[in-house]
Amino acid sequence: MKVHEKIRFMRESKDWSQEEMAAKLNMSVSGYSKIERGETKGYIPKLEQIAKEFDMELMDLLSFGEKHILINENGNNHSGNVIGSSPELAFENQKLHLILAHKDETIDHLRQDIARLTDMLELYKKVTA
Repeated sequence: MKVHEKIRFMRESKDWSQEEMAAKLNMSVSGYSKIERGETKGYIPKLEQIAKEFDMELMDLLSFGEKHILINENGNNHSGNVIGSSPELAFENQKLHLILAHKDETIDHLRQDIARLTDMLELYKKVTA
């Protein structure tokens, strides 16, 4: 996977538009879209800024999806090791990881909603009793 493809993947995984990403980088949308299309070479300072927006190190951005990945997730319910030499495998693994993280966030929000609704129901029962 080329750097511009990685940048696009990471932006899409965060559900950011090109307009939002360009604004975060203080650049025009057309200038940013050229980066994603691989029509312009990313200068190191701009690549560092992009990596920062994705909350990752520059080297992680540059090597994301490359050969010999090792992922060891132990911080949640979905853990495991993946070792591979296929960029497609790394891409799919990252995509699945992001889907699972989003699922966990959604479940947390739903649990908070349930707790608030339970509190409201208890209050309603007291008021109507």
